[in-house]
Amino acid sequence: MKTIKILIQGGYGAFHEMAAQQYFGDTPIEILPRNTFRELIHSLKKHQADYGIMAIENSLAGSILPNYALLQESPMFIVGEIYLRIKQNLVALPGERLENLVEVYSHPMAILQCQDFFDRHPHIRLIESMDTALSARDIREKQLARTGAIASEIAAATYGLEILAESIETNKKNYTRFLILAENGDSVPPEQTNKSSIHFALAHEIGSLSKILSIFSFHNINLSKIQSLPIVGKNWEYQFYVDLEYDSYERYRQSLEAARPFTSELGILGEYHRGRSVM
Repeated sequence: MKTIKILIQGGYGAFHEMAAQQYFGDTPIEILPRNTFRELIHSLKKHQADYGIMAIENSLAGSILPNYALLQESPMFIVGEIYLRIKQNLVALPGERLENLVEVYSHPMAILQCQDFFDRHPHIRLIESMDTALSARDIREKQLARTGAIASEIAAATYGLEILAESIETNKKNYTRFLILAENGDSVPPEQTNKSSIHFALAHEIGSLSKILSIFSFHNINLSKIQSLPIVGKNWEYQFYVDLEYDSYERYRQSLEAARPFTSELGILGEYHRGRSVM
């Protein structure tokens, strides 16, 4: 069986790697880490991997807004998704003790997810970093004493760190939605899709959004997510990113054609099968 190359943001042991393992199952995969999502997209455009995985929203911390713009600007398509239960852990060098820690590093979203835990340990200074797994790696490589990281179980195992406190996230139903990206948007046959991500622009006019929503409602299309971002250089005009769920691919396509005259820059980010949730 061919090994599939997967680009992830972050280091080995990141939650992106866990999402890849869960999504592709028994298929052999090779993980290719990149420091940023922009680097991930750039590498995918240069055909350095078969797929990329990008976190897009978290049930506690909300949407990762810059990634919406990255998706719109790139030629990549969403071909799948998976919802991964995020279990955050406080990790450190073997032998360290929680009460002796001075600093803890992690991604800003991970810190936000664990704020209640650290409110009970005010002696610890929280420092934002690029990634959860890379924070764990730095502790091991630099032998940082009295320093911890918020990271996954596989990051702790990968870098030989000890878990001082497990499952420290505030919300125990903490999920992150990961998108599977590929260059070929036709890799998923239409009859196997039941979800789509689109984007469109609207002027700041009374009723402009309600017209679009009415069209989707008429065609029996469910809006599972709607995100708006201001358009740079155009005061009071917005780009909307919408996730649509449908039972009929034909009616879904009809709804897009009906909505197109009321929008500008309407585009499809991907058509795929609705993702499953993994504990």
